[in-house]
Parts: sequence; C-alpha cells; structure tokens
Amino acid sequence: MLPRPRASVLQAVLLGVLLMLPSARAGAAAWRFAPESDYGPFVYQDRQGRVRGLSIDLLDEMRQQADLPVQMLPARPLADQLAATRRGEVDFLSSLRPTPERAQYLSFSRPYVSVPAVIVGRRVHDSLAELAGRPVAVGRGYAVEAHVRTQHPEVGWRAVDSDLDGLRQMLRGEVDAVVADVASVHFVAREHDLGGLVIGAPVGFEYPLSFAWRRDRPELGEALEEALRRVPAARRRDLLQRWGVSIETGAETGLRLWAGRIGLLLLGLALLLSALALWRRRPSPGGSR
Repeated sequence: MLPRPRASVLQAVLLGVLLMLPSARAGAAAWRFAPESDYGPFVYQDRQGRVRGLSIDLLDEMRQQADLPVQMLPARPLADQLAATRRGEVDFLSSLRPTPERAQYLSFSRPYVSVPAVIVGRRVHDSLAELAGRPVAVGRGYAVEAHVRTQHPEVGWRAVDSDLDGLRQMLRGEVDAVVADVASVHFVAREHDLGGLVIGAPVGFEYPLSFAWRRDRPELGEALEEALRRVPAARRRDLLQRWGVSIETGAETGLRLWAGRIGLLLLGLALLLSALALWRRRPSPGGSR
C-alpha cells in the first residue's frame, strides 16, 4: 500500500494546477493600463474616485469581445502616465493622438474617435493670429501643445495641467483664451458648471484618439487591435452618443460655427426687414383702420 501524500505535497500540486488554468495565466499576464485623471469625456476620475469615460467603456467592450486581461493602474495626469510608460511601469494607455515624440516609445491603434481643437474665450476668436502677444492656455504635454507653439510662436502660450485649469484661468482673466478639444470643453463646462465660455474657430489640429502601447509589447498591440475590430459599429455609435461626443471633423466644425454666425446675421436682417415693412404699412395720420 502506497503511503498517503502529506498535506503540503497536495497543496503544492493544487497550486501547480491552478497556475496552469487560463484565468490564473491571464491574471499573471495582465497588461497594465494607465488612465488619465482629467480628460473627460474620454477618460477621467469622477468625484467618487471611479475611472470613467468613453475610452473606458470602449475598453470594457473590447475585454468582452476578446481575451484581454487588464490591470487598472491609479489615474494620474497625462504627463505623469507618459513618464511612467517611458520608465516601463505602464503597458498601454488610451485617448492618445500619435505624435513623432510619442512614436519613439509607443505604437498606436487605428483611431476610434476624432475631435477638433478649438479656441475658447469669453468672446469669439476667429483665429490664433488675433491673439498675438496675448496669454493663451494649452494643456502641458498635450499633442496640440507642440502644434500651436510651432505654428503660432507669436502667442504667449501658458502650459496648464488640464483643460479645466486653463478654462478657470480664462474665466478669472489670467489668460485671454484656451486651446482645447471641443468635446473636452463641453464636458468640463457641464461637469463643473462653468458659464461664459464661447467656442471660436478650430486651430487646424485634429485629435484622432487611439489606444497606445509600448513598442516593445507588439503582442499587446495585436490583441488590442483585434479586440477593437470585434466591437460592433453600432455599439461604438451608442457609446459616442452616450458620452455626447461628435465625430465631425475640424473642417465641419468650422463650417458649423460659421453657419451659426451667418444664421444669426440673416435672422437679424430678416427681423429688420420685417420691422421696416410693418413701419411702411402703418396707417397714415388721419386715416381710418
């Protein structure tokens, strides 16, 4: 009769079996995801400390469509998450626009949404050229920052930690305007009850937002691309609608903004002509009705 195995031996065998299970492998190989703390409606941390946003909902859909084990890291500002990625502490991020600098250490998925950057002020600004020599806020480390600094060095650029910081500085009169993507502006204004914001012209910069992963993790990129491909188009549209994100291009935004101004001018002209017609038809003195 064979001797009965000791309890410690049985425990070791059971542990080995558990480690061979798919769930255990997935947990051990979970990809570290670094969410931004302040880029609503795409990814942000709400007042209860929950990480939310369009990109988070999309990532949840991708995890349902494919075997994509994910470890959620604490939410932090974008500059901090990018620095952590360069140090090898992060595997992938969301809601990023490709740039030459980022492409040195990141690879990018195909974009899942695109939004234009615009000028926001206390009055309408038709171009950045009219803000020459004036203080204008832009997000520190944001993709649009390098673009506007290069294209419009005449502007007095001030880097801020978030769109919310920039908008608050603008409302306090510390800067004349802010450059930010239009979806973020609408979201921040709604969430923080900011009034008096006037959206002006696009700045010629589009935000095609993608998932991004470390260049030394090509297998992660393949998994993300496959998971993104499997999400039905109808579900993507539902998510865009839920978060109030427009998929129009910057050119379309500019046309819409100009159309709105022209519409107001035409309305005012129509009212003026109507008033003039009524004045001409008024009864002459001494006449009867």
